[in-house]
Formats: sequence, structure tokens, C-alpha cells
Amino acid sequence: MSTEPSVERTTFDLHAHPERPERRDAARNRELLLDAAHRLVDRDGVEAVTMDAVAAEAGVGKGTVFRRFGSRAGLMTALLDHAEARWQGRVISGPPPLGPGAPPLERLLAFGASRLDRTITSADLMVAAAGRHGRSGPAVAFWTVHVRHLLTELGVTGDLPLLAMALLAPLDVTIVGQQLEAGVSRERILAAWTDLVGRVVAGC
Repeated sequence: MSTEPSVERTTFDLHAHPERPERRDAARNRELLLDAAHRLVDRDGVEAVTMDAVAAEAGVGKGTVFRRFGSRAGLMTALLDHAEARWQGRVISGPPPLGPGAPPLERLLAFGASRLDRTITSADLMVAAAGRHGRSGPAVAFWTVHVRHLLTELGVTGDLPLLAMALLAPLDVTIVGQQLEAGVSRERILAAWTDLVGRVVAGC
């Protein structure tokens, strides 16, 4: 039986502060503001997300948004963390094959497809929140633990931490962005990544 820590038991809270639990009303206000910001992103793009726009969309005063997030940069970071936490929830307890219940290879391939789609659809948000590399440490840690766990379940041996990171590299927002700008389709990127997974698994 594998001793690899399962991502189903390993979560990475991207925005909580355990030493200062949020009050229930503060948590509700936070969700209200983040939902409003998500709607703006979906409807008008990342550039439309300003403190004024979020306040108007949520039906609150601009001061409420500033008190909660401090600045547009703080808002964008919270928005990315919020979206990532939702996605992590699908990986941890959502339906298979992304969530538990499917064979490890199916889960790994579903992870790659889902991660690629998130990178494509949320690239502007990732860059706005986390800089040009578009990623945060806790998020990368979650992805790496998950991929490493699935590789262990598949019987892959070797330097699993580096193998996991090697499989994640083609899904990086910078690399994917460069490929899309060069005219490489999403389907071709995913096909190449699937082929890479197959080679890693076959070589175990």
C-alpha cells in the first residue's frame, strides 16, 4: 500500500488566517464581493475589475471593498485564491474522474485537462494576481502533491517530486500562453501532455 500522502487528506488554504477566524458576517460579505468580482471577470474581463466596479456589482459602498481587500492587488489575489480553492474542492471531493473514485491514470489525465483549461480561461487573472508567472506557492504545492500521489498510485518510481514538477511544467501559464500565441491549439497542447504522461507511466 502506498505511503504517499493523499491530496484528499491534504488541503492548502490559500487565504484563511487560522489565528483570526472570520466572523460569519465577514465571511458572507467576502463571498458577496468575490462573487461580484467573478461575475465581472466572466462578463467583461479582468481589466473591468476595479474597486468601484466590484462595489457597484455587489451593491455596497466602495469603502467596504477597500476595507476588505485593501487595494485592487489585494482583491485580485483574493479572487485568484477563491477560484483556486473552488477548483481544489473539485479535485478533493468532486465527481470522478477529476475527483476521487476513478483509476489513477484517468484522474491524472483529467487533472491535466482541467488544469490546462483553468490556465487558458484564467490566464489574465493569474497574471494580474500573481505577477507574470501567474502562480502562487500554496497552489503549486497542492498541484505537486496531487500529481505525486497519483504517480505513486500508478507505481511510478524515481524522483517523484521532480517528475511531478516536470509534468506540471507544460501546464504553466507562461508556457501555455506562448504556445497559444504561436498558434498551437488547446487540443494539441493537451495531446502532447497526454503523450508525456503515457511515456512517464510506461517507463515505471
